[in-house]
Amino acid sequence: MIKILTFGKTRLRIFVALLFMFAAFSSQAQKFGYVDSEYILKKIPAYNAAQEQLEKLSKQYQQDIDAKYKIVQDLFAKYQAEKVLLTEEMRQKRENDIITKEKEVKELQKTHFSPEGTLGKKREELLKPLQEKVYNAIKDLANEGGYAIIFDIANNPNVVYNNPRYDLSDKIVEKIGLK
Repeated sequence: MIKILTFGKTRLRIFVALLFMFAAFSSQAQKFGYVDSEYILKKIPAYNAAQEQLEKLSKQYQQDIDAKYKIVQDLFAKYQAEKVLLTEEMRQKRENDIITKEKEVKELQKTHFSPEGTLGKKREELLKPLQEKVYNAIKDLANEGGYAIIFDIANNPNVVYNNPRYDLSDKIVEKIGLK
């Protein structure tokens, strides 16, 4: 029985020591905050202008692609109407022409709208400097304010609740020189 009590006292001492260490550690609590990067970016006039420019460019590319698809559709409709009058060789040639034109339109679509395409490159050219400006402001605020972690809740479906008290978005807006 004495051995059990001695072992129990040792465990109790270790537990109490750990408890004091934990209390000392938790007295230096880490600071956390969050930002909404979409909210911040929308406050930047250059971001809104860039978005408008990208939207205009996207519509222009889409209109060009739609016009080319219309040509392919017209060629196909004309082919269907004349198909019975054509020789096998002429049918094959027309089918190949239609397929080639359709591939060209799909390639053009890929050239403009793929992530590596013209629109993606333009988006990166226009938006990356603004995103870096916001990121640097967040990093500076984190260092100055002693924040361990700053989360971005923009477009994050996993955030169930966020207390406005910890929202640093307006501080970032001020830090980059906006109201």
